[in-house]
Amino acid sequence: MTNQAGHLETDNGNALGTLEKKPFMVSLGQSSSAVSIPWQQRPAGCKDVVWRHSDNPVIGRHYIPGAQGIYNSAVVPYGDGFAGVFRVELRSRYPHLHAGWSEDGLVWHIEPNPIQYAGDPEVVSTDDYAYDPRVCKIDDTYYVTWCGGKNGPTISVATTKDFQQFTQIDNAFLPFNRNGVLFPRKINGKFFMLSRPSDDGHTPFGDIYVSQSPDMIHWGKHRLVMRRGGGEVGQWWQRTKVGAGPIPIETEDGWLMIYHAVMDTCNGFVYSMGAALLDLDQPWKVLYRTNQHVLTPEADYEVTGHVPNVVFPCAALHDSEQDRVAIYYGAADTSSCLAYAHLSELVEFTKANSAVF
Repeated sequence: MTNQAGHLETDNGNALGTLEKKPFMVSLGQSSSAVSIPWQQRPAGCKDVVWRHSDNPVIGRHYIPGAQGIYNSAVVPYGDGFAGVFRVELRSRYPHLHAGWSEDGLVWHIEPNPIQYAGDPEVVSTDDYAYDPRVCKIDDTYYVTWCGGKNGPTISVATTKDFQQFTQIDNAFLPFNRNGVLFPRKINGKFFMLSRPSDDGHTPFGDIYVSQSPDMIHWGKHRLVMRRGGGEVGQWWQRTKVGAGPIPIETEDGWLMIYHAVMDTCNGFVYSMGAALLDLDQPWKVLYRTNQHVLTPEADYEVTGHVPNVVFPCAALHDSEQDRVAIYYGAADTSSCLAYAHLSELVEFTKANSAVF
């Protein structure tokens, strides 16, 4: 059946996607600050610094026909609305990236076919796996980074200006690497990217590093940002591995880096969300780091799914004037969800509840 918003629905109301393709609202010269990001007030009685969207998941596992999961995806303001790059798994469970767009950041049209890239044939991914994208706008170009199978797993990179044509450039790093997250402006004239060196499996370790480049091709000066651990300061929630999440948000107190943190248990990994503040000029220096998670798997759609007990943040929209942050995260490697915070509160919480190790 069809709901009033023009979406196909299953019997339980889980939207399958828009019926009609709408044209991109292309307005690159227009400031996207005028676009209202998704937002819900903190529920009555809730004391948490980060709270969930009441209608999660915003993108269910069957959002487009044939999909078995859409999660760990990236969203940015674009023109008169929002654009996104989505991790989509069909019945083969082989991950590809699909473009999409939305007027409100909640109701999405997601392309049924994977992104096709222009570029050097020796560089371009064709049938390689691709997952966990991030999108970062620097100047007038959107950079897409993801964990790619082309000579990987490692950090693959592409550019676009309209989310219809994408050009793939060289991988940023040697294998094995994941969670490549760019900073939204150059620092001292250089591009900076966070990453987590890993292995070619379900990595049972992982620390966050930052690298810099003059041209988005040649990367070096690799510096450690933060290690996993915390047992020595009374924490277990991030003892196994950590990885950068959304594009860092610039604040007066430093770069706000929302990240995922993992602990191993007798029932497998548990992925939670944390926050840190990095020095604005030397982002390998951690100023503050939460000594507790700000969101952990508790809702049914987070604890049950293809991979249970996963909260995996990949994108964050912020409105500094309204003091709002909308965080997109993958739930249980199955669906895409939203959570909210007041930007100032999240910064102050990070400073007041910190243990840097």
